[in-house]
Amino acid sequence: MRIIETKNIEQNIYQMVIDTCKNLTPCAVNALKKASETETCDNAKFALMSCLDNLEIAINENMPVCQDTGMAVFIIEIGQEVFLEGELLSDVIDRAVKRAYKDGFFRKSVCDPLTRINTTDNTPAVIHTEIVKGDKIVIHFLPKGFGSENMSRIYMLTPSKGVEGIIESIVETVKLAGSNPCPPVYVGVGIGGTFDKCAYLAKKALLRNVGENNPREDAAYIEKESLKRINQLKIGAQGFKGDTTAIGVSVETAPTHIAGLPVAINIQCHCVRYESIEI
Repeated sequence: MRIIETKNIEQNIYQMVIDTCKNLTPCAVNALKKASETETCDNAKFALMSCLDNLEIAINENMPVCQDTGMAVFIIEIGQEVFLEGELLSDVIDRAVKRAYKDGFFRKSVCDPLTRINTTDNTPAVIHTEIVKGDKIVIHFLPKGFGSENMSRIYMLTPSKGVEGIIESIVETVKLAGSNPCPPVYVGVGIGGTFDKCAYLAKKALLRNVGENNPREDAAYIEKESLKRINQLKIGAQGFKGDTTAIGVSVETAPTHIAGLPVAINIQCHCVRYESIEI
């Protein structure tokens, strides 16, 4: 048994939030650079280069890479041999988020869903937890902007729709989104589970490195075929009808009921930001 005082995690989370909101993940930067090099449409190429220029400015000026620093989403893997002592982990996370969004001059985007009154500090954070083997905690942070989040969808397919139905649902979601989510997008897909489980899987899929395929051959086929068909839509970077509408598709799966085939598609804009730490 390993005892971890939750208050000792706060500074780690604070720094992770600061760093993540100011930078794209390296794999996303590489994907955008590659897309800019192969793009055949001049307008789309200009849009891709502008995205990369924006990143450089953010780094040089020490500012957010996108003004929508989103809702603070955490996926936390807690080893079953860990004993969390002290304050509630959720309270510590919220305090770290409050400090980071204030000190980083990040936009506070969280409000009550009915009154629309802003909470003024970008909390509460969205926190998902999993119990895993071991005596460590792994914390994943994903600031999720809503230009892309609003374009996400859930399909409750019948099993007869099969793999083709899954791919059609993924492509349809991106087609309906058009230029709204600031493409080229990164597409997280959850397949299986229940209505809520597949949505969680889609979010979790966005933590995978861009271009890294699922080890399952059938899931990897869905990723590759969906990506090919999405880019055939010719929506292009920022909607300029270029060659790259998506830089990647990541699929996560879970067993489901014999009568169902839930599929969730979580859209991420070109501004792919996430970071993980192990404690």
